[in-house]
Amino acid sequence: MSTTTSAPPSGDGPRAVTTTHVPVVGDGTTAGSRARSRWRRARWPVMVVVALLVLAGLSAIARPTTSATPLAPDNPGPDGARAVAEVLRDQGVEITYVTTVADAVAASADGGTLLVAQGDFLLDPQVDALVRTPTDLVLVAPPDFLLSSATDDGAELAYDWGSGSSTRSARCDDPAAEAAGALRSDGVGFLALDRTTVLCFPSADDPSIGAYLVHETDERSVRAVDTTAVLRNDSVTDDGNAALALWTLGAHDRLVWLVPSPFDTSLGGGEDEQTPALSLPPWFGVVALQVLVVALVVALWRGRRLGRLVTEDLPVVVRAAETTRGRGRLYRRAGARGHAAAGLRASAADRLANRLGLPRSADAPALVDAVARATGRPGEQVAQLLYGPPPADDAALLELARHLDRIESEVYHS
Repeated sequence: MSTTTSAPPSGDGPRAVTTTHVPVVGDGTTAGSRARSRWRRARWPVMVVVALLVLAGLSAIARPTTSATPLAPDNPGPDGARAVAEVLRDQGVEITYVTTVADAVAASADGGTLLVAQGDFLLDPQVDALVRTPTDLVLVAPPDFLLSSATDDGAELAYDWGSGSSTRSARCDDPAAEAAGALRSDGVGFLALDRTTVLCFPSADDPSIGAYLVHETDERSVRAVDTTAVLRNDSVTDDGNAALALWTLGAHDRLVWLVPSPFDTSLGGGEDEQTPALSLPPWFGVVALQVLVVALVVALWRGRRLGRLVTEDLPVVVRAAETTRGRGRLYRRAGARGHAAAGLRASAADRLANRLGLPRSADAPALVDAVARATGRPGEQVAQLLYGPPPADDAALLELARHLDRIESEVYHS
C-alpha cells in the first residue's frame, strides 16, 4: 500500500510530492488454506452423511429376495408360504405377488385365480373391487364382510373356534377336499346360508360348521378355508394341507397372490374412481428411516454434553452473615423447620465435639455422654436437644435455638 502526500504550494514553484510505502499485515492465510481447514473440520460428518445416503439409495434400489411378511410367497420363515409357492411354480403356475388391492385388480384382469391371504385390513370399497374381478377366488382365513360379499351372502363365519387337535374328514364331493382327505382346523368355521354353498371338513361337535367351503356360480367359483395352516411353511405338510392348497391354488396357470398391506388404501377401480392411496413410493419407509438416523447422528454430533460441575471463584465477596441470613429466609419462606433445626443441631454438635476434644469419628452416644458429664444435665435431655424430632412450629424452633446456645455456653464455661 502506498500513500501520496503533497506539500502546500510555495509561490509559483513546483509542487513537492512524497510517496510513503506502508506494509500490509494479514493473517497469513489464503482462500485455499481456509478451504482446507474447513474441510478438515467437516470431513468426518460429511463422510458419515454421504455413507448413510449411499446406504439408503442401495436399500431403495436392491429389493430383498425374501421377506418376513406372514403368508407371503417369498417368506421362508415358519409363518411364510414359500414352500407352497415353489411347488406351484414347479408345476407351471405363474405367481404374481402383490400387496395392494389396485395391483391385485390389475393383475387379475385376464382371469385366473386370486388368492386373498387374510383380509382383516381391507376396506369395504376394496372388498367390492376384489369381488368384481373375473377370477376364481380363494380366501384364507377371511373376515366376515369379505366372505359374505364374495359368496353373495351365501356363507358367514360361525365363530366357533376349533382347537386344531382333532382330524376332520372331508365329507363332501369337492375334488380338492377329497384329495386332501383330512384337515385340522384352528379357525372359526363357516356356516352355509344357501344351497349353492358346500361345506367340507365339518366339526365333530356341530356338523353344520365346516372348515372349508365351495361357492360356485356360472361365472366363477369361490373357495374359502378358515385356517392359515394350509399355507404356512411350518404346517403345510400336516395331514391334507398341502393337497388342499395345491388343488385350490393350482386350478389355473395364473395365480395372483394378495397379502393385503395394512397401509394400503387403494381401491383398484376404474378411471372414474379416485384412489385415496398415499402417493409414496414403496422405498419411502426405508429412506425415511435412514434420514432419521442421519438426523440423530447430527444431533449427537452437534449437541453439547453436560460435564461434571466445575467450581469457580465468585466475582464478588459475600459476607458469611449475609449467606446465613439468606439461607434462613429461604428456610422460613419454605417452612422448612426440619432443615433449619438439623442445621442448628449439626453446627452445635460439631462445636461441642471440638470443645470436648472428641474425634470426628465419635458417634452420637459418645457426644451425648461427654456433654452430659460437662454440663451435669441428664443424658436424655442432651439427646433430645441434639438428636430429637424436628420442631412443630416457629416458636419451638426458636426455643430449640436458645437451648442449644445455652448448652454450648455451659460446655465452654465448664
